[in-house]
Amino acid sequence: MRSFFISLQSEFYKSRKTLAFWAAIIVPVVICGLIAFGYFTSSEKILKYNYSGMMLWFQYSSAALGVMGMLILPFYVIFMAFSVNNIEHKNDTWKTLFSQPLNKFSIYAAKYVYALILLLVCTFLFAFLTYSSGYLLQALVPKYTFQDYNPAIILSKFYTKLLLASLGILSIQFVLSLIWSDFLKPMGIGFIGIIAGIITANVGWKHAYLIPYSNPTLALRMTSASKKAKPEELPIFTQEVWVSLICAVLLFIVGYFILLKRNIK
Repeated sequence: MRSFFISLQSEFYKSRKTLAFWAAIIVPVVICGLIAFGYFTSSEKILKYNYSGMMLWFQYSSAALGVMGMLILPFYVIFMAFSVNNIEHKNDTWKTLFSQPLNKFSIYAAKYVYALILLLVCTFLFAFLTYSSGYLLQALVPKYTFQDYNPAIILSKFYTKLLLASLGILSIQFVLSLIWSDFLKPMGIGFIGIIAGIITANVGWKHAYLIPYSNPTLALRMTSASKKAKPEELPIFTQEVWVSLICAVLLFIVGYFILLKRNIK
């Protein structure tokens, strides 16, 4: 366990100045800030619809969820997974890393967990900023009805489901970035996978949930379909989430053996 925490701390220090690290913070701030600014400047137009508190929250949060779930989160995941391992590829420090008196599995697990932490930070900030900016808009535009409904439960379920549905993509891209040191192969496969996943999910293919790249879109689509349900009735562990989790566990194990083989040579 000590080896794991030392390795995790090392990952933080190595990547704290990288774009992948700061994007986990900057992207949610920019996206949620732009959406809030749009609702502030267009308040007169939006107020004409006379939305109830729940419907106003649904419209407002859907703007962030749509952009995040279908585009920002999947693309961030493939870029971040590449960046975490590219530090070692770029500096040719794999052998140096594994020559340290630390458990090899702890070193590998720390890299994966660090990537997971960045994904968690990005998702949490999206959820927190969506929630807090809604109440900020209420203070700035008193005629809004954000105060009439508390979206904490439903927002937490939405973003938790998106996070879990993205783990399959994270594991695939993490393994690809271990195999290839260049930018084009893992990123290119990831881009194609995301596009294919969005298409198969949106055309309604019944087996689309078996493609990990389609799972965030499917999770978002089910969220939209469940907008009239009570927050406590919204299912999180649906079939696409289970596929994502199974894929994440299996590829985590595969990635460890790939890395061992790579460093034995």
